[in-house]
Amino acid sequence: MTPRSAIENPQQVNAKLGNPLQGKSLEDLQEMGQAYANEHGLQPYTEEFRKGAVLASLDEPLKFKELQQEMFTAQDVIILDEEVTKKWRQPAVLYHMVVMCSVAAAVQGMDESVINGANLFFFKQFGIEDNEWLKGIVNSAPYLCCFTLGCCAATCLWQAFTNNWWHLFIARFFLGLGIGPKSSTVPIYAAECSPPAIRGALVMMWQMWTAFGIMIGCVMGVAFMNVHSDSIEGLNWRLMLASAMVPPIIVCCQVYFCPESPRYLMSKGQHTKAFESLCRLRRSKTQAARDLFYMHVLLQNESRMARGFKKITEMFTVGRNRRAMIASEIVMFMQQFCGINVIAYYSSTIFVNAGFSHLNALLASLGFGIINFLFALPAVYTIDTFGRRNLLLTTFPCMAICLLFTGFCFWIDAGEATSPARIGCIALGIYMFAIFYSPGEGPVPFTYSAEAYPLYIRDIGMSLATATTWGFNWLLAVTWFSLEKKFTSQGAFAFYAAWNIFGFFATLFCLPETKGKTLEELDAVFSVSSKAHARYGAAQIPYFFKRYFLFQKIQPPQLEDYEDKLYENSNYVNAERDPVRRV
Repeated sequence: MTPRSAIENPQQVNAKLGNPLQGKSLEDLQEMGQAYANEHGLQPYTEEFRKGAVLASLDEPLKFKELQQEMFTAQDVIILDEEVTKKWRQPAVLYHMVVMCSVAAAVQGMDESVINGANLFFFKQFGIEDNEWLKGIVNSAPYLCCFTLGCCAATCLWQAFTNNWWHLFIARFFLGLGIGPKSSTVPIYAAECSPPAIRGALVMMWQMWTAFGIMIGCVMGVAFMNVHSDSIEGLNWRLMLASAMVPPIIVCCQVYFCPESPRYLMSKGQHTKAFESLCRLRRSKTQAARDLFYMHVLLQNESRMARGFKKITEMFTVGRNRRAMIASEIVMFMQQFCGINVIAYYSSTIFVNAGFSHLNALLASLGFGIINFLFALPAVYTIDTFGRRNLLLTTFPCMAICLLFTGFCFWIDAGEATSPARIGCIALGIYMFAIFYSPGEGPVPFTYSAEAYPLYIRDIGMSLATATTWGFNWLLAVTWFSLEKKFTSQGAFAFYAAWNIFGFFATLFCLPETKGKTLEELDAVFSVSSKAHARYGAAQIPYFFKRYFLFQKIQPPQLEDYEDKLYENSNYVNAERDPVRRV
């Protein structure tokens, strides 16, 4: 058995990965940059790498102004300053990459929602309208594939040529071969190509443009509803499903004009190509040299970290890692079990059950798609100002109330086939649910999971998070019709409302806030014991009541041990970077 002292703790690991260049002298850094350029055939850019190594060691971008100004040209100074003051002034190639990633996100949303309107037609054509499990299996097939195994354009077209339920199941299962890898690779590609100053906002755009794709899928349902042909049975739903092939074709055409990920090229030993790629993605060669050299240093250190099975075991054996995993799994699980994809996949069927006509059901679903997209836009701002935890604590109770309201509205004029009051209230409940979901459980899970884990196990943590969301996505999709039949619409909506209440308390007791925290601060907050954080969450309940209902001016509760942990971690990291202090 490995001695406990022999296992590196997260602070030791993150001291190596945080910024291993800090604390080195200016001369040493310049020599390291020059040596790197000479070693990898980048001699024509030696001066850029000498400057880049120095810039890579800075913990604040604008600290370059404190260095010897003769190191940098006037153009360097302007570009480095605007990197902070005008952070959206970037090369056209970078924005082309952003457009491609946004369309790829829209592909996923559209793949998920085109089935929504098609459900109204192919169930009857395939003779499965009375079989709840077969309906669920066909709808959930892509997410089963994403969970178990991992083309996209080809399978979208394939769906349109199916003539029975099992053939459509096979086509949709293979659709998951496109959805699964894309959902894992596109955000990582965007993060590896983006400058640090706008990286968070670009990662956020994945969720926003997925919501846009869901909206477009609803548009296709309305657009093709009344398209019929005497020679082709079910032409309308076939066109709905086939329409999802257009965005992936656009992505395929764009991808050949986008640069390869520099980090990927470096991992293959292609340093010259990695530099050329970064030169296309940055405004100056000095910026490209800085980012390439820093990637090289981090990759060298990562190669000495725990690998393989040891990294997996440390997910559970190291308390800091375990608490990050629990928090990440809670938000990923709740992204599905808050009930959003019940509406994304089955809102047209739900509206028909409420008394809508087919046309009105599709139009109402389109309204849901539009609201889901529009209210995702503010999250780009609120997620870094209001905070991840606060967004969840605010929206979970509201989503629970909306789902209960929607379910109870099925009792309005229950004996009548159509009731304007019932129809209006159900639509209102679903729309209000989307308003609260879009800035909360929509963008938070992937953002939170990406920053909660220490660097050395982040790849495993994100893989686990992605598998969790797709696995429960499949479970939700396959069980909805059976759940609705057994529990009735009222009970089914109440079931997911109860899960939102669970999500509120799980967030309150188990989720630390990660907004705006450095690597060392994240180590500190996740190093606080679960019991201490639960006590902190419990103390917030009376504080909130007294502060906002009784208007008492009282001090908010403080997280126990956080300052002590932060002090310990900072001392350790400084010692790791300062040889004198280590002695």
